[in-house]
Formats: sequence, C-alpha cells, structure tokens
Amino acid sequence: MIKLDILSDPICPWCHIGKTNLFRALQKHPDHPFVLEWHPFQLNPDMPEGGRDRRAYLEEKFGGKEGAVRAYAPVVEAAEAAGLTIDFDAIKVTPNTLDAHRLIHWAGLEEKQTHVVQALFEAYFELGRDIGDIPTLIDIGVGCGMEREMLDRLFASDADREDIRARDAHARERGVSGVPTFVIANQHVLRGAQPPELWGQVIEEILEELNKQAGSDATAT
Repeated sequence: MIKLDILSDPICPWCHIGKTNLFRALQKHPDHPFVLEWHPFQLNPDMPEGGRDRRAYLEEKFGGKEGAVRAYAPVVEAAEAAGLTIDFDAIKVTPNTLDAHRLIHWAGLEEKQTHVVQALFEAYFELGRDIGDIPTLIDIGVGCGMEREMLDRLFASDADREDIRARDAHARERGVSGVPTFVIANQHVLRGAQPPELWGQVIEEILEELNKQAGSDATAT
C-alpha cells in the first residue's frame, strides 16, 4: 500500500473540491493502493477563537465586496464542475479551525478520519454550521460514530492543541504555503484541487509500477 498524506483545512473550499475529485478517481479505481491520512494546516492560524463575521472578514481580506466576489468566482466554477453545491450565503462565521483539527486527529485514532473530514466539509459548506463551535464539533463526531462522553472530556481539556500547532508549523517549515497539498509515499507532492483524470493517471501509473515490482520479486524467487 502507498501512503497518501493530505494537508487541508475544513474551511478551505479548494480542499473540499480536491477531496471530491480525489474520491471520484478512487471510486473508479477500487484497487487503488492509497492509505489516506489527513494533516492539519490552518488557513487562518491567527483567527480569534470565536471566529469572525465571514462577510466582513472576506471584504477586508480582498479589498471590498467586489474583490471578494472576484476571488471566489473560480471556486464557485470549480465546485460546480465537481458536482458540489456550496451555500456560501449560509456561512455566517469564518471560524478558527484548531478544534476542528483536534477532532480530525482524534478521529484518525479510531480510523474514522475521512468520515469526519467529509462531515466537516458538508457541515460548513452545505449547511453553514459553525465548525469552530465545540458542541457542533461534538455532534459531528458523534454522527460519525465517536463517543460523546470521550469528546466532551477531550474538548474540555487542552489535549493535542500544541501538537496541532506544531504539526501546522512543521508543514510551513517544509514549504507548504497552501492547501490542499497531497504527498504521495513521502516523495511526490501534488498541490491544489487536481482533476479526477489526473488522479486516475497517477493511480494507474502507481499500480503499473507495483505490478512490475511484484513480477520482479516473483522472478527473483
């Protein structure tokens, strides 16, 4: 099997699109060799804990309403191409995602990571839920099969806060400046929301190489 490390943020629309495109390719290649692991990267690490009004934040970031609309036009186009419905009007808050990344980390310990990542994307982009809100995060985790009492205890503590920050900082030190970033076998890097066709090519090339290796091993023995 081949490790596929994915750096993303659950409020990143390109990450949602990139994940959708990847899984479209995986579904077409059920024999794919990938084992997925999700890693933290905060688009807004300095965001206040309670988040900010999304409209005000985006207008400040992009120099007004028209600038924000222009910046998000390619996102809307790419989301439609991926078959996604993103309700930007429903999103009222741009949250700090540290706690969402804690949830993703804990889900990984239970082999529920991808399920939780998808649930976070859907909650934020389709339902406009505040995924910086701990009760909301607990509900999402429980909906993915995690234990409410355990999540209550973990979120009431500082468990893994510094670990998430350290992993985010480590990614930046290694040159990651945006997400999604995909790292294949700790060697090859793909950046951005790649189309399903490209992922299909990558999968086929890897399978071909693995088959060659298996043939060589069989011949050697």
